[in-house]
Amino acid sequence: MKKNEQFKRIVLFFLSVFIIFIQSVVFWKVWIDCYNPYIERSLFRRGHWVMILIYVLLLFGFSKLYGAYKVGYLRTMDIIFSQILSLIFVNVIIYLQICLLSLRLVSGIPITKMTLVQVANIVLWALLSKGIYSKLYPPRRMLMVYGDRDPDELVDKMGRRTDKYNICGYIHINKGLKAVEEKIPGYEAVILCDLPDEIRNTLVKYCFQVSVRTYVTPKISDVILMGADSMHLFDTPLLLSRNAGLKFEQRFAKRMMDLMLSVPMFIVLSPFMLLCALCIKLYDGGPVLYKQERLTLDEKIFYIYKFRSMRVDSEKHGARLAGRHDDRVTPIGKILRISHFDEIPQLFNILKGEMSLVGPRPERPSIAEEYKKELPEFVFRLKAKAGLTGYAQIYGKYSTTPYDKLKLDLYYIEHQTILLDLRILLMTVKIIFQKENAEGVKAGQVTALMNKKKDAGE
Repeated sequence: MKKNEQFKRIVLFFLSVFIIFIQSVVFWKVWIDCYNPYIERSLFRRGHWVMILIYVLLLFGFSKLYGAYKVGYLRTMDIIFSQILSLIFVNVIIYLQICLLSLRLVSGIPITKMTLVQVANIVLWALLSKGIYSKLYPPRRMLMVYGDRDPDELVDKMGRRTDKYNICGYIHINKGLKAVEEKIPGYEAVILCDLPDEIRNTLVKYCFQVSVRTYVTPKISDVILMGADSMHLFDTPLLLSRNAGLKFEQRFAKRMMDLMLSVPMFIVLSPFMLLCALCIKLYDGGPVLYKQERLTLDEKIFYIYKFRSMRVDSEKHGARLAGRHDDRVTPIGKILRISHFDEIPQLFNILKGEMSLVGPRPERPSIAEEYKKELPEFVFRLKAKAGLTGYAQIYGKYSTTPYDKLKLDLYYIEHQTILLDLRILLMTVKIIFQKENAEGVKAGQVTALMNKKKDAGE
């Protein structure tokens, strides 16, 4: 198994090197033929190598950030989208660098044509890489070991990736540990789905012993322990969970980052805000902004601001989440939601200090109380200031269950750093263009609790 994994890493490494090489060769050609002559003191030898090195480093950095090399892990379309997004960022930065070196605004036509050629390279590379990976690594035969908690939701999610997962066996723990252990060696991987701690720990150790790949759905306590510090003061290892939130200097740095980024964003986006406000007002004459009570750090209540995307009377029958084809959403609102422009007024909340750029999404007090009845730990999300975007928004969806959102938010709370915040902000650019992250919940739901009551409003 170890040799198999090592070979996979080698294959993925060479696939990544190949696409970087191809894209860099295309840039080299355009740089030498089209842009170097513009520079008053044309670069020679070392100068050319510096330009290509900068291009390679930028391309690798952005592609790594957006997971553009995760062949076999992400869907082919996700790989293509990640590669293209990375490429656009890099080519824009390089174009600005060329303008600075030329001391004037140079033609963008060559770099635009270069980008189109590189996009074609990406599509061909992604399809070729997917074919190679699928041939070498067909989906693993997996055994689902489950307890009293219904595993159907997880099965449904993993079933959407038949190229990667093949759950072909199921066994309930009421069959007994011995029966489960006897069945495990017949599969290439095991999924332990919400099992009692004692049984789960025994099976984890057994799978480790027989070298069977193991997937485990973490409990809330597991997520908290993921952020613990290792201590080796004695001959017995200890895990330390501080559970105190950010230190003073971390809170100060986070606040400074919020101000340094949100003020320029507010200035740049002001024309779009005026245009959005005008369109909303002209459509039905109603209020431009939507104001609603939400919760932030330490259960403090504040009013969140968003551009109104629903009819004025959208909550006359009570608060509920927006559905996938919600008739309460206005035509202007649909555009605002798809583009996420309805979220821009939350910059006011960030400037006021009620929210941060990155953190758990703020919940309505009444809905939070509903969640806590079935999920008391939901209050743990309030150990951090609410955010415009967050870890759960990057890796979850609009309709992700509160239990799963809580685990994602807790992971962020236990690992939050300035670098992680910057990474989440850059990843947000990617999910803005992914439709599934903005889709509403299923018809009939009023909170995000499956088949029960759900979250509310805009």
